[in-house]
Amino acid sequence: MAERNHQLGFAIRKTLFIWFAMAIILVVASMLYLGSTGRPHIIDRNLLPSEKALSVYETDDSYFRNMTQLQSLKICNPDNAILKLYMYDLPPEFHFGLLDWKPDGDSVWPDLRRKIPNYPGGLNLQHSIEYWLTLDLLSSTDPARRSPCTAVRVTDPGQADLIFVPFFSSLSYNRYSKVIPPEKISQNTKLQQNLVKYVTSREEYKRSNGRDHVILAHHPNSMLDARSVLFPCVFILSDFGRYNPNVANLEKDIIAPYKHLAKTYVNDSAGYDDRSTLLYFRGAIYRKEGGNIRQELYYLLRNEKEVEFAFGSIQANGINKATQGMHGSKFCLNIAGDTPSSNRLFDAIVSHCVPVIISDDIELPFEDVLDYSEFCIFVRAADATKEGYLMGLLKGIGKERWSVMWERLKEVDKYFEYRYPSESDDAVQMIWKALARKVPAIRLKVNRLRRYQRFGRALRQSGGDGKFPVIDGF
Repeated sequence: MAERNHQLGFAIRKTLFIWFAMAIILVVASMLYLGSTGRPHIIDRNLLPSEKALSVYETDDSYFRNMTQLQSLKICNPDNAILKLYMYDLPPEFHFGLLDWKPDGDSVWPDLRRKIPNYPGGLNLQHSIEYWLTLDLLSSTDPARRSPCTAVRVTDPGQADLIFVPFFSSLSYNRYSKVIPPEKISQNTKLQQNLVKYVTSREEYKRSNGRDHVILAHHPNSMLDARSVLFPCVFILSDFGRYNPNVANLEKDIIAPYKHLAKTYVNDSAGYDDRSTLLYFRGAIYRKEGGNIRQELYYLLRNEKEVEFAFGSIQANGINKATQGMHGSKFCLNIAGDTPSSNRLFDAIVSHCVPVIISDDIELPFEDVLDYSEFCIFVRAADATKEGYLMGLLKGIGKERWSVMWERLKEVDKYFEYRYPSESDDAVQMIWKALARKVPAIRLKVNRLRRYQRFGRALRQSGGDGKFPVIDGF
């Protein structure tokens, strides 16, 4: 019995050894087979990422070192944009023609890849938002675009969230508002009249009664003739100082920042102790309308040792002087003038000089997402003109609190920069986002307006006999 068990165990071990040896032979043979160059591989190595593609650090410039760079260079896809805009192809006389640009061929738009028309400098730049927004929208479908994809131009108005009207109204007012004999009206007035005819004749306008149309009217005196007709539209403004509340208001319109004239304080390390002037103002002192407070404050503050309160203008190197003054001051006055707002506020912000806002009726850009009290001081006009009030308030703000506001200014200044190409969260992108936040309310108004339009139109088409034709969607 013992001998039989021994033989059985030997036979089992022999069988296992044979199977094990065969398995080794098969593995070695398969490796040789897969490694051969004359036969196809079971796994196609071309489908695998190359070592170069997997590498984080590349020496070849054609590869991106990280996904952040890759995302920033994506083409602006309409599906990724938060705002889709249909732009009217207005004749050049309404936009770049005002910059003396001449069309080449049938296109009404300049080829931005070849040359970008220049915008006039000086005070014209304050209200140049029309230029920056239009440039951004024109370039939004360019395959070579590398700017953020916040807003994109679409060719079908049915796909658009809003209709963009590219009339450079501020430039038109600044350059062409004077009547030149023998003409009876100015070119600016003519353009507004023609714009009203063009826009109100469009089917897109009729469908919404203009509620989804965007009008650029940043200069307080722009669109004076047309605003009372196009009031249902969304206006992009600097403030509401010269508007009837029924024509313009925060519910439907957008407040956009001025383009600052002072130079941005780059790499600012000039803190509290480095800024020798406590309070700074340079500008027109004697103003009409609501600007009398400037004169009152001038007489209150002119003899204060830590205050620089002086008359100034853009002439005689005025912008550079204002830049230097703001960069060397802790607080900068922003006082109501002819209108509640001015570019001085935005000069102060990019100079990281804490703004002191004395303008009871001012409205501020992007205030639904920005808390200005984090980096600005607000003072009521009635308090500011009290003897000693303003100086006592500012002297009571110590280094620690001021430094917090100064640091915040350095964080938010990017929101007030206009540039082309546009960059993430700059003024152009912030305006598009502000418009996008208006879209749901606009759609609500437009949809409510359409409640009875289709049936009413069908009744008119039937001649009033009650026999309705077939209507799409019903």
